[in-house]
Amino acid sequence: MTLEMISSNRSFGGTQGFYAHDSQETGTRMTFSVFVPDHAPGARLPVLWYLSGLTCTHANVTEKGEFRRACAEAGVIFVAPDTSPRGDDVADDEAYDFGKGAGFYVDATQQPWAPHFRMRSYIEAELPALLAEHFPADMARQGITGHSMGGHGALTIALRNAGRFRSVSAFAPIVSPLNCPWGEKALGGYLGDDRGAWREYDAVALIEDGARLPDLLVDQGEADGFLEGQLKTPLLVEACRKAGQAATIRMQPGYDHSYYFISTFMAQHVAWHAERLKA
Repeated sequence: MTLEMISSNRSFGGTQGFYAHDSQETGTRMTFSVFVPDHAPGARLPVLWYLSGLTCTHANVTEKGEFRRACAEAGVIFVAPDTSPRGDDVADDEAYDFGKGAGFYVDATQQPWAPHFRMRSYIEAELPALLAEHFPADMARQGITGHSMGGHGALTIALRNAGRFRSVSAFAPIVSPLNCPWGEKALGGYLGDDRGAWREYDAVALIEDGARLPDLLVDQGEADGFLEGQLKTPLLVEACRKAGQAATIRMQPGYDHSYYFISTFMAQHVAWHAERLKA
């Protein structure tokens, strides 16, 4: 698969790159960022995926996430994909929570979304293959994290792909799209009215249905304006308790939904992943 480098910069003893390629899954040009710490020739490094939230691209975390120092010290590659397909021929919606920038990491089945909105397959299959081909990535040592809609993506992708990820975390994730307005709008629009088909895109439902993670770390700001209406963190707490799923779910007083919150706890998440990825 052909990969185009858009830009490359030295940072914290590593290389921060922005890349683009033609995606077979989405039928569009896709962009993503990768930070690669300096390493010995021939070395393969563990990988930490970061999935972004509504309205974001790969650039938000790359510019504001403050992960590079921690990743350089831990020797972990950091990969940030985009949140949806883009382009003039890609269907869109005027609302911020649907269409471009709001792919919800699903493979859409409904028109006009189905031809391009295949972010599940893109993240689960196509982009990992590209990463393995072009970067010094040890694909046997992968972790995944994300924020909000991306936290939903990280949890559900890990729960559906047992054994692929040694570590899973999230910042303020949407834990149950079946039970919040963002999720009902997105899953209904992309997948149709059959709510049974939505369960594979709902972390709480997947845990209830028997899927498990090796471990889980979640940070959620108590001052997050989306906590009660959209994120529904208590549903994840209860699902993990009932299932006996190992989880550290931390409520952080005073923190909101922004990158001020994410960047505060990013180094802790990187270190938590690195410990498990190097074990």
